[in-house]
Amino acid sequence: MQQDSTKIPFWRDIRFLKVFFQILFVIGIILLAGILYSNMINGLSRQGIKLDWTFLNSEAGFGISEGINYDPSDSYLKAFWVGVVNTIKVSIAGICCGTIIGFFFGIARLSSNWLIQKIAAVYVECFRNIPLLLQIFFWAALIRSLPKIENSIVISDNIVFNVQGIFFPSFAPGPGFTTWLWYLLGGVILAIIVVLGFAVFRHFGGDHELQQTDRPPFTSNIIFAAKWAAAPTFIIVAIAGWFLTSEPTFAVTRPVLQRFGYVGGMNLSPEFTSVLIGLSVYTSAFIAEVVRSGIQAVVKGQREAARAVGLKESQVLSLVVIPQAIPIIVPPLTSQFLNLIKNSSLSVAIGYPELFQVGETIINQTGQTIPIFGMIMMSYLIMSLTTSAFMNWYNRRITRYGLSR
Repeated sequence: MQQDSTKIPFWRDIRFLKVFFQILFVIGIILLAGILYSNMINGLSRQGIKLDWTFLNSEAGFGISEGINYDPSDSYLKAFWVGVVNTIKVSIAGICCGTIIGFFFGIARLSSNWLIQKIAAVYVECFRNIPLLLQIFFWAALIRSLPKIENSIVISDNIVFNVQGIFFPSFAPGPGFTTWLWYLLGGVILAIIVVLGFAVFRHFGGDHELQQTDRPPFTSNIIFAAKWAAAPTFIIVAIAGWFLTSEPTFAVTRPVLQRFGYVGGMNLSPEFTSVLIGLSVYTSAFIAEVVRSGIQAVVKGQREAARAVGLKESQVLSLVVIPQAIPIIVPPLTSQFLNLIKNSSLSVAIGYPELFQVGETIINQTGQTIPIFGMIMMSYLIMSLTTSAFMNWYNRRITRYGLSR
């Protein structure tokens, strides 16, 4: 049997070489990481610093001005978690506020009213071209210039503005809250029963309207029933449970002036408020441009067709233009959300106890620079990847189903 002389040797086969060089690259990266880690350990040893994680269980010994329940006697790990929660809190609030403001000014930039259009343009050009850190300092100075406690600005005996921050009424579970939860659970169970019963009826009761779709008939019936039967059933049971519960479901706590200031209700500290306003206003200026470009990317013929069938301008925008612009807007909007999360670290400049500020305090007390910075970077990475994953899922969903419905 003759050997095939045309067969290419493996060291010249492009398929082998591709895999071989990729393996070499990965090995090189691992070796480089090992060398850097070894040099870091040796450098820390020469400075008398031992790289370990046992310090996280030691008593922190420092206070944190706001956040979840925390005491200086708690561990460094608990203190670090307080910083993580504070960062998540200001990031989520900033994303919500920035998105609402950004959509408003993005649409306003395309208004046919000359004054509204110019006001929106000035807003965008001003706030996106001023450094964020400077804006945070500006809002902090403005909030700290609010009246003293004795001269507080009080609105309807419920909202209070003073140098301590902003106070709102808050809601807490009342004595009847547990009973109401049982009603909610019953509403969920009843909604599931109604959905299944309604789907079975539509499937076997002679209604074959949905069977013409590409989906399995019974699955289509369940989806139809879930949309039009589950939500009303649950809402009716929840409302009925609210009125049938003899004791108050929620207790309202209002801010009350006492000896050292207002207590009770929900308090937005000056630091949190300054960071929130700064992040929201700065990011909203960029979101406004994203929204404007997304709306302008929709084909003009869509607007003209909508006007031709008699839709008002507001209906054209809400029913035709924006639904088609959303898939265009979401990808760049994701980048703005990620920037906001990372920019929240600038709040360390005004003393808001977010992740970086708490981590810096732990470093000053323990000297464990590498572990804490590693934890900070990993925390920001997890928050950013989670946000990116959610927005990518939403983008795939609206791209797949949004334009076809």
